[in-house]
Amino acid sequence: MTSQSRKKSVAVAGASGYAGGELLRLLLSHPDVEIGTVTAHSNAGETLGSLQPHLLPLADRVLAETTVENLSGHDVVFLALPHGQSGAVAAQLPESTVVIDCGADFRLQDAGAWEQFYGSEHAGTWPYGLPELPGQRTRLAGASRIAVPGCYPTVSTLTLAPAVEAGIVEPEVVVVAASGTSGAGKSPKPHLLGSEIMGNASAYGVGGTHRHTPEITQNLSGLIDGAVAVSFTPLLVPMPRGILATCSAKLKPGVTADEARAVYEKAYAEERFVHVLPEGQWPQTQSVIGSNAVQLQVTVDEAAGRLVAVGVIDNLTKGTAGGAIQSMNLALGLDEATGLSTVGLAP
Repeated sequence: MTSQSRKKSVAVAGASGYAGGELLRLLLSHPDVEIGTVTAHSNAGETLGSLQPHLLPLADRVLAETTVENLSGHDVVFLALPHGQSGAVAAQLPESTVVIDCGADFRLQDAGAWEQFYGSEHAGTWPYGLPELPGQRTRLAGASRIAVPGCYPTVSTLTLAPAVEAGIVEPEVVVVAASGTSGAGKSPKPHLLGSEIMGNASAYGVGGTHRHTPEITQNLSGLIDGAVAVSFTPLLVPMPRGILATCSAKLKPGVTADEARAVYEKAYAEERFVHVLPEGQWPQTQSVIGSNAVQLQVTVDEAAGRLVAVGVIDNLTKGTAGGAIQSMNLALGLDEATGLSTVGLAP
């Protein structure tokens, strides 16, 4: 373990929300960091324990205002802010500070796509915090600015990437992904009331309108010489956290189920957080809750001539805070898995 004097000082902006709370939960177990300032907007002045009672070691911390002054002086700053709010804060922090944005502000390369889906001026593009994508570890090593992927893009990309990169499927994919309610954030919303969500499942962002669609498209298109068309439909289901993504694409002629499986096993053989399950075992969200693990399974629908791959993650861990810390580790030159686990909670 690194000595106390050499630990990196970390600030978390937006500490009262779900992503901020998950960041703090994981950082409390990280041997190489020390948690510094924690901030919020409307909850500034309240104790963290009144809003995040599960974070007992930090219960007495008082949330500061989210200002550049309060965030300055730390080695690492995590921004768990609403979309569109990170750019102005990050622009005022020195390049020597590692700034990791858990929002969408710096994920997209295409300014037009940002303006179309988010309705504001594009803030720019930072190195993308999905280390498992080809070439990303090199870009993240020593980086001082990192854009954490969205939760849906994380699981959808990793579930389809081996097939797309290997060219065993046509560049047209379908993703139907079911997510728990924490993905919508902590702000009160009528459709997330218990009486509305319990016993109910619903689709939203249908017809290519969800904001994560261009991000999934960007990730998969970057794996080939050309573009990948993505049809993405998200579902809201009555559970607090987790995502299950069912992904399919038309197979190239002659590709067998064994060959498809071999592609996935080779792609993820050295990955510590991505696991292709034994044949016949299908991913379930409860297996990854609280962990940074991705669990996958792949098969071939011979009658339809399609590859079918299913992946699961915890949207708050690997889908947000875990991915952010994994990227921080790379930026700081630490072992990538430091402070992270593949062990979920059950039942």
